Amino acid sequence: MKNDNKQHDQHEQERRSPAAAVAAYVRLFLSAQQLHLFNLFSHLLLLAFGFIIGITLAFSLNRQHLLLPSNNNNPVSVNNNSQSGIKRDGLGSFLMAGKEAIMHDMSDDELLWRASMVPKIREVPLRIKPKVAFMFLTRGPLYLGPLWERFFKGNEGFYSIYIHSHPSFNASSVPKTSVFYGRRIPSKGVRWGDFNMVDAERRLLANALLDMSNQRFVLVSESCIPLFNFSTVYGYLMNSSKTFVEAYDLAGPVGRGRYSQRMRPLIKPSQWRKGSQWFQIDRALAVEVVSDRQYYPVFKKHCRYGGCIADEHYLPTLVSIKFWRRNANRTLTWVDWSKGGSHPSRYMRSDVTVSFLKRLRHGTRCRYNGKTTNVCHLFARKFMPHSLDRLLRFAPRLMHFHSS
Repeated sequence: MKNDNKQHDQHEQERRSPAAAVAAYVRLFLSAQQLHLFNLFSHLLLLAFGFIIGITLAFSLNRQHLLLPSNNNNPVSVNNNSQSGIKRDGLGSFLMAGKEAIMHDMSDDELLWRASMVPKIREVPLRIKPKVAFMFLTRGPLYLGPLWERFFKGNEGFYSIYIHSHPSFNASSVPKTSVFYGRRIPSKGVRWGDFNMVDAERRLLANALLDMSNQRFVLVSESCIPLFNFSTVYGYLMNSSKTFVEAYDLAGPVGRGRYSQRMRPLIKPSQWRKGSQWFQIDRALAVEVVSDRQYYPVFKKHCRYGGCIADEHYLPTLVSIKFWRRNANRTLTWVDWSKGGSHPSRYMRSDVTVSFLKRLRHGTRCRYNGKTTNVCHLFARKFMPHSLDRLLRFAPRLMHFHSS
């Protein structure tokens, strides 16, 4: 009995010793920390689970909102600009870039690259009013401008105007009320018979191509006049299944004699063509012209000197080789070379008569969309400044222009 009591007293002393107390406290502390960590982990797990559920529900509700049918035919947009008061330009402003201000600081290479872009999707997702681009290649002022003003009057939205003039020309003389105001493109010096004439034509085409609504392209000079009213010209161009680039084989020094053997093998003598500089083409061919990296360099290198008038050969040869199936092989600009020489006949004030203009309008026969017609020329040249007053006198009655 005494031994049992002695052992009990010894255990009691050990239990109450400091070391035993510390060990017991440590065991209690660790148990409390484990419980705290367990509770913390449980709360974090519940919070994460709730966050995932919230994200899932929000995505599901947003998706159902986007799939709801609209009251109109326009696709539903999360940012409704019409409700916020912001006007949406959309695709239309991009397609008609250069419509308002056509001056820019692009180099020719940059301009040609930009103009060569063609959409792969042919169907345009909005309605575009097709326009005719009238490209004026001039030395200076448009002295027949008042006649063209009457031609364009009342047909806004169906045409575009581009002017390439000598850099020294002061364009500020054009009144703000004129259709020609602000229509001058960045231009460079051009000399008759030089290759830079071709560069000027490509520069005009490239600037006009920046406006996607331009579908037909007409090259005219300051001495050109329209022979019909705008609606007739517009319908003739837009309804044609062909382009109008004159191209023919001409023997002699001003035809085959201008061919250089250095153009072989890309251009053979049998492919060499001559034609009028004044063309009327569609958008597809215009893109091909500004994108040409095959024939253009050869002409630029070998058709610069020795009387090789590049503007009379480059486009006729290019079209005859690659695009002859779509070409009418004639120009719509009447001109008289019957007197010979380096320049066509010029018409003064006394030459402008009603009978003369009637002959220009209906004096020849040709093929148009597979049928014979006596409307073969829409424009004519070369008319001098002094002919303007008589042209303005006859135009309202004969050509059915606006009289005021």
